[in-house]
Amino acid sequence: MEMLIDVLIDTCLDCLKMLPFLFAAFLMIEALEHYSGDFSAKLLAKVGKAGPVAGAVVGCVPQCGFSVMAANLYAGGIISVGTLLSVFVATSDEAILIILGKPEYAGKVGVLLVTKVVIAIVAGYVADLFLKDRISIPKANGNLCHDCGCHREHAGIVKPAWNHTVKMTVYLLVFTGILNLCIELIGIDRLSTLLLGDTIFQPMIAAVIGLIPNCAASVILTQLYLSGAISFASVIAGLCTGAGIGLVVLFRMNHNKSENFKILGVLYVTAVIAGMILELIS
Repeated sequence: MEMLIDVLIDTCLDCLKMLPFLFAAFLMIEALEHYSGDFSAKLLAKVGKAGPVAGAVVGCVPQCGFSVMAANLYAGGIISVGTLLSVFVATSDEAILIILGKPEYAGKVGVLLVTKVVIAIVAGYVADLFLKDRISIPKANGNLCHDCGCHREHAGIVKPAWNHTVKMTVYLLVFTGILNLCIELIGIDRLSTLLLGDTIFQPMIAAVIGLIPNCAASVILTQLYLSGAISFASVIAGLCTGAGIGLVVLFRMNHNKSENFKILGVLYVTAVIAGMILELIS
């Protein structure tokens, strides 16, 4: 019982320390999305051959909106499969915010973002140049839906930012508590071993976790990384597949299921290969 109380106290303190950082970050992101969302959609629709670069840059903004937007644009025949993949790979969901919530780890954010953007650009161009005809089918331009459930008309930016902050704090409390309890019970070294730590195969497991279509996946991966249970290469692999709700929207809006599963497969293989290469060179 004493151990459980200690874990609960440590978990609550960790999450409370992150709260102001999370709210500030979500507030800025909501402002960015609120005032530039239409501009970003038009940008992605007009970039042409530079699509993977634009997709990677837009996708690295830490929120689900752009992956949802990209899925809708792709289903509507506006962007290429390479641009879609670049957005999905670059998307980091709330991982960046969680790391920024711990100032001692803030220096890792730049490296993580640059790494994911590079992987996203390479994956996007490979898909467009060599895999497009194998994956994508021709589409007619159609109406697009931009509803990811995150925003409501006239909601402003403060209320959505606060809602996101509360939701993320709940996730952090749950998964940080579980992780802290696991560390107390079995130890960080044993936890890392169970996740194939110090092997080239750990990115495969992390990439599967990343496919969970929810910000819970990025919370789990980031907390595992910050606790030392998984490597930098593995968290990169997991976050490369972590397109969040964007994958759900793709399967909902793009009615060719075979095409969707091909995109999902390429996304997973890209993440695993990238993670294994980083594991070998690190």
